[in-house]
Amino acid sequence: MALINVKSKEVQVKIVYYGPGRGGKTTNLEYINSKYRDQIKTEMVSLKTHDDRTLFFDFLPFDVGRIKGFEVTIQLYTVPGQVKYNATRRLVLRGVDGIVFVADVQKDQRKKNIESLNQLYENLETYNLDLFKMPLVMQYNKIDLRKSNIPILSSQILQKDLNGLLKVPAFEASALTGGNVIPTLKKIISTTLGSIQDQMF
Repeated sequence: MALINVKSKEVQVKIVYYGPGRGGKTTNLEYINSKYRDQIKTEMVSLKTHDDRTLFFDFLPFDVGRIKGFEVTIQLYTVPGQVKYNATRRLVLRGVDGIVFVADVQKDQRKKNIESLNQLYENLETYNLDLFKMPLVMQYNKIDLRKSNIPILSSQILQKDLNGLLKVPAFEASALTGGNVIPTLKKIISTTLGSIQDQMF
């Protein structure tokens, strides 16, 4: 549930980019940060370790106007990709309002995509949250690899693997070149704000 401050008339919305390690979650946020620099209120914080590009989160509030007279701030987070950091992933999901699941389209990442989505279900359950009721957008990232003879999964396979039951909006994307990064962001923001508006008095 979004943090609502009645006194200051502010709503803080938390969107988390989730997915397997090195799938492009951090790259998405770095692109958004460079594209919308003048709309971002704070510095992006990135904590890195030697074996995972993002240990904790990237944090950038993102101003999107007002809902019912309340100022809205979007906070964007990533989770660490590697399985051994699952406790941190779970922690980052606390208070989440919307999720972008960033899948890696490389064929050899198919199993990791599915495992990561299953783990997302489980991690949300610890907060009594249901992925089927959560604002969610799928992003099939690294589509630019089509040009470089690296075997990639078709969107049909990714849809079947990850979105057959959820049936949420999905985008083919290239976080590296910025392809469909902003449409993914706009979709998750509009879906999440729609859901929050229903919760607000």
